Amino acid sequence: MKCGIVGLPNVGKSTLFNCLSNAKAQSANYPFCTIEPNLGTVSVPDPRLVELEKLVNPERVLPAVVEIVDIAGLVKGASKGEGLGNQFLANIRECEAIIHVLRCFENGNIIHVEGSVDPMRDKEIIDIELQLKDLETLGKAVDKAKKFIKSGKKDDILTYETLLALQKFVEDGKNVREFPADEAQKAIIDEVHLLTKKPVLYVCNVDENSIKNGNEWIARIEEMAAKENAEVVVLAAQIEADINELETFEERQMFLEELGLEEPGVNRLIRKAYELLQLQVYFTVGVKEVRAWTIGKGWTAPQAAGVIHTDFEKGFIRAEVIKYDDYIHYGSEAKIKEAGKMGVEGKEYIVQDGDIMNFRFNV
Repeated sequence: MKCGIVGLPNVGKSTLFNCLSNAKAQSANYPFCTIEPNLGTVSVPDPRLVELEKLVNPERVLPAVVEIVDIAGLVKGASKGEGLGNQFLANIRECEAIIHVLRCFENGNIIHVEGSVDPMRDKEIIDIELQLKDLETLGKAVDKAKKFIKSGKKDDILTYETLLALQKFVEDGKNVREFPADEAQKAIIDEVHLLTKKPVLYVCNVDENSIKNGNEWIARIEEMAAKENAEVVVLAAQIEADINELETFEERQMFLEELGLEEPGVNRLIRKAYELLQLQVYFTVGVKEVRAWTIGKGWTAPQAAGVIHTDFEKGFIRAEVIKYDDYIHYGSEAKIKEAGKMGVEGKEYIVQDGDIMNFRFNV
């Protein structure tokens, strides 16, 4: 499960990616600096792991991770192959969600590919390019579906009518993720793999002053995102880069306090990206290891067990489940059992975020 960082050239994508992954993607003051997509595996900050570590004192702690891809800057005409358009669109197709970086700061030393700073215009440029590519895909899908409606089957007719309505919706300048669809229609749309269906998180890249006081662009982007049912994270990529350069945790905390911030903006961004991908964690806790395991929301206990090893899923017998708050309150597995707070769950159990789990299986 990957998130792709997208945006116009010189909006701060690579600087942000560097902060997220420490992979040090080249960051420079000219378009198309990132020619190959850079892939970073990013740890998900989770204060619950810190608390579990204090109680258990394990040999190691392993957080959950999310993959972030820094994708080459897009320009007008990308859908027709301008700039690195074809590559951009192929890279974004391989991602499950989009982190859309918008430049919300003035700086005469950093050129803007469009000649001026206007994040709403920049968003529209990328939306249009992705919509044009989706219309190309939808055109082929509608033509294919039309051939099957002669059968008279309800499913074939529904497919054709859904795709036709969606085509008109996108032609009106809207993104697929905003299209009102029931479960049957969603299943049809899922088969077409459209770019503007992917969930999006908007990142307002601002200057230091705007981190404290906000600016006019942030308010407009938040209003736009609310209409799209999308979320917004405000951060200053340059400040995040400065934090990254500091050697110790104490130095970073002092720097954050001076800016009036509780934590680095990238921490919030990573957690939001994780949510955007519809992911959550459960924990395994022991003296050897405290570990966060990544699963999808709504997964059953056997599916969650399969993340550790396929044998755990195949031979699943039961799951012993402790709620995180109970573990923190009682402090040990023995005391939790004494208090009758350990649940024993079967194959139908839906794992909740933060569950502490132990699986019994037999292969």
